[in-house]
Amino acid sequence: MTSKITQTVTVLRQLPKAALIMLVLAAPVLALPSLRADIGSTIEAPGHKKTGVGFVLLVSLQRS
Repeated sequence: MTSKITQTVTVLRQLPKAALIMLVLAAPVLALPSLRADIGSTIEAPGHKKTGVGFVLLVSLQRS
């Protein structure tokens, strides 16, 4: 009977350490949904304007 009480006390003593380790390991997994929810705040660079100068140069060089 004493061995069962000793085992129970040992398990209860190690329980806070195990809970802390599980919390540290689970924190990145639990943080992912909140990071993925904020996709709409991406800032993109404006697109380049196409002026069409390359085509004009190509046509004028072919004629000369």
